[in-house]
Amino acid sequence: MLMERYHSILESGWRPAFDQHRSLKRAIEHAIAIPCIMGRRTISRTLGPLGRADSDWSADYKMFSQRRWEPEKLFDPVIDEYLDRYRERPVVAAFDDTKLTKTGKKIKGAFWQRDPLSPPFHVNLIYGLRFVQASLLFPHYEEGGNAPRGIPVRFQEAPSVKKPGKRATDQQRADYKQLKKERNLSTQALEVMIGLRSSIDQRGGQERSLLMVGDGSFCNKTIYKANLDRTDLLTRCRKDARLCFRAEAGSRRKYSQQLFTPEQVRQQSDRPWRSAWIHIGGKRRRVRYKEVKDVLWKRGAGLRPLRLIVIAPTAYKLSKNSRTNYRQPAYFLSTDMTTISKLLIQACFDRWQIEVNHRDEKDILGVGQAQVRSEKSIPRHPALAVASYSMLL
Repeated sequence: MLMERYHSILESGWRPAFDQHRSLKRAIEHAIAIPCIMGRRTISRTLGPLGRADSDWSADYKMFSQRRWEPEKLFDPVIDEYLDRYRERPVVAAFDDTKLTKTGKKIKGAFWQRDPLSPPFHVNLIYGLRFVQASLLFPHYEEGGNAPRGIPVRFQEAPSVKKPGKRATDQQRADYKQLKKERNLSTQALEVMIGLRSSIDQRGGQERSLLMVGDGSFCNKTIYKANLDRTDLLTRCRKDARLCFRAEAGSRRKYSQQLFTPEQVRQQSDRPWRSAWIHIGGKRRRVRYKEVKDVLWKRGAGLRPLRLIVIAPTAYKLSKNSRTNYRQPAYFLSTDMTTISKLLIQACFDRWQIEVNHRDEKDILGVGQAQVRSEKSIPRHPALAVASYSMLL
């Protein structure tokens, strides 16, 4: 029954993404075979469970390199499920970038980048591709005692601009500097947000607001100064970010001269702590927080009013008789000024589910292990593998 249900979801949900039925059939075969492979998840090894290992492989490679289909439409069934299941809350999605290691030097879009697993005292480098992923956060705890789950709805390549060589002209160097501003990670993440907002509108969610939750790498002026329609941001910020309030009425200044940091707000004794019951670690737990509205971040968001949320360190013990330890406090900035604080704090903790998605995609499904060189195949095969993972969830 599980296989029949999975095949039914793929056939009905993926049909609009393909122009030809034979391409749809071949994509469904790959989506079913990818979780069944032992070892590396390459296209040639995918054909083993399908019984075509001794046949011609060209049609399977051409499906990724030549056939016409849109990877973004593979995720539409997830959006439909979310809009139908949770009608009384905003659409909450986490976004983050992830890296897929490569060894071939002829792969378009691959470049040297920082290894996120390197220790803080020594930065290591890896060679590979970079993708921006967005996952809808399904609050299963609202339906029972189950944990939340992130289900991917976007997996889009985010390559870096190639640096010109030593013999480049001054014009080429100037173009490179301009492209670095226009095609960096933050601008490509904004494209993912705009595309997701458009897909939600097309699926009947025009009246629903979208809350995008990210980590500290996306807390910058490129993200916060962008004009996003019906989309709010919630990202982790630095504890030493320089914030302020608007200047008093009648003053020629726009910003108040008195600056403060999120860490100073946490240490203020005259600002009381509040508490909320948040679903963490399989059950409801009490979380202490402070909230400051209508703050301004001059260097990051300009005159756009923001909402500062400070989450207190959580106490824990390694054993029953051990001493009490404390986790690090967390600081978040948000452009959402109307949603209740409890939902925003819950979204801060639910964002971890996109990290779980990254682990499952790389360790279990082997996303990025396919040996492809075509310009279209490089982003398409990982997107199809992640979309099949979404359908499984």
